[in-house]
Amino acid sequence: MFEWLAQPEAWVTLITLTALEIVLGIDNIIFIAILVNKLPQNQRDKARFFGLSLAMLTRIALLASLFWIMKLTKPLFSIGNLGISGRDLILIVGGIFLLYKSVKEIYEQTQTHHQDTQSNFHGGFFSTLVQIAILDIVFSLDSVITAVGMANQLEIMIIAIILAVGVMMFASKGIAHFVDTHPTIKTLALAFLAMVGVVLILDGFKIHIPKAYIYVAMGFSLVVELLNIYIRKKTHS
Repeated sequence: MFEWLAQPEAWVTLITLTALEIVLGIDNIIFIAILVNKLPQNQRDKARFFGLSLAMLTRIALLASLFWIMKLTKPLFSIGNLGISGRDLILIVGGIFLLYKSVKEIYEQTQTHHQDTQSNFHGGFFSTLVQIAILDIVFSLDSVITAVGMANQLEIMIIAIILAVGVMMFASKGIAHFVDTHPTIKTLALAFLAMVGVVLILDGFKIHIPKAYIYVAMGFSLVVELLNIYIRKKTHS
């Protein structure tokens, strides 16, 4: 079962796949950070832990259902000459949900007299987890398909996902705090998520936009905004 431990190429695959899983999980971390920061302070750490644990369990469950995953690529129905599969439906619905949530959050940020959106302790916490779980399924598809394409051993895929989620759990609190204390970064993050939502919808309709373009655009925008934050601090100091 663990014969691959003696194979150097298997370790290279594990390291590469773990790094890719972390990169593919960045949008998931941002989404979780924004949702969790709307909860009361004493619930945020628990929500982050459960949210990322859900992400890990979703990915492992999908990996364990490889036969089902492969069937998702078969067209269920057609719109004109375009065949729509189960995977496409998940991407379209997930993209619409992500786009709606992002635009709604941006709109709320523009309302100067917007009331506090924190829900009551019970409803807000579980409502947040449900929203995280929905997007985890969508974000997991790319992650799982990448894992299947890169590795042959199921153990390597599962270990890579566990390691990636471990890194994300370590980094998520810092990212959440940074996003929460810098409103412009939060708006930029929401704009990223809205863009990811549009990309998911297009992907569902077989219009593929390379993820590299998106990550480069995100990285460039983030660098510019970090420079703006630094300049504002220097100006007010």
